Amino acid sequence: MKLTHFALAGLLTVSILSLVTFCAGQSAPQTQTSDPTALPKQDKPGEQPSAQSNSQDQNNPVQVDTEKKKNDRMFYVMPNYLTVDGQSQVAPVSWKEKFAMAAKGSFDPYEFTIIGIVAGIRQAENSDEEFGQGMKGYAKRYGAAFADQVDGNVMVGGVFPTILKIDPRYFRLGRGRFVHRFGYAVSRVLIARKDSGGRMFNIPEFAGNATAIAISNVYYPADDRNASANFNNWGVQMGLDAFGNELKEFWPDIHGYLQRRHARRLQKAIN
Repeated sequence: MKLTHFALAGLLTVSILSLVTFCAGQSAPQTQTSDPTALPKQDKPGEQPSAQSNSQDQNNPVQVDTEKKKNDRMFYVMPNYLTVDGQSQVAPVSWKEKFAMAAKGSFDPYEFTIIGIVAGIRQAENSDEEFGQGMKGYAKRYGAAFADQVDGNVMVGGVFPTILKIDPRYFRLGRGRFVHRFGYAVSRVLIARKDSGGRMFNIPEFAGNATAIAISNVYYPADDRNASANFNNWGVQMGLDAFGNELKEFWPDIHGYLQRRHARRLQKAIN
């Protein structure tokens, strides 16, 4: 939650460069279907070839599930458990599933690594001076950063969605122009999907992050317990969540582009 401006700038830079790389590499609109290496847009029964055998149809769920598991990590390392492809009607998740997804994201190996990097940056900048230096100071910063991560995930993805009956997942648009999809991803910070399928203001995003920051005042040094610092950290987290939505929205496109580029390189090597 209390990410430094340096860490924030790095994450935003990676996000922007990834999106720019994808846009620059697009040689045709998304409606193009002539490229045999392109990933399918939607898994709709009506779009399956009529000549497909029954045995292949029976294997489709397994194939789709395998592909989904392979793509669950953005850039092959970042967890992506809370993304749903398409806007079709899906079954709501129970309160147990909401907390389970929040816990899965909090204790993912990737998170431990990122938290370690963030704690190292804070140590180098000597932020939270009362924590001190050395291994003891680093351990305190690591513990505080880890608590921030868990608090935020549980509040935003578990507690408030359960109370308000809101689906904490990101429902990817996956179609339309880049600007439209970019705006849609940002707007999901403001608009949430209810378990019933309707829409409402995204209270968990705002109140959940605010509650997590309020909880962090218990274990951070007294110098950091002020309204200005809390508001700044809240704004930073909201910005990170918005860019996280952008990555969730465009990662399948970036992944497909990288696969096609890799296939072209292999073809050139063979020829």
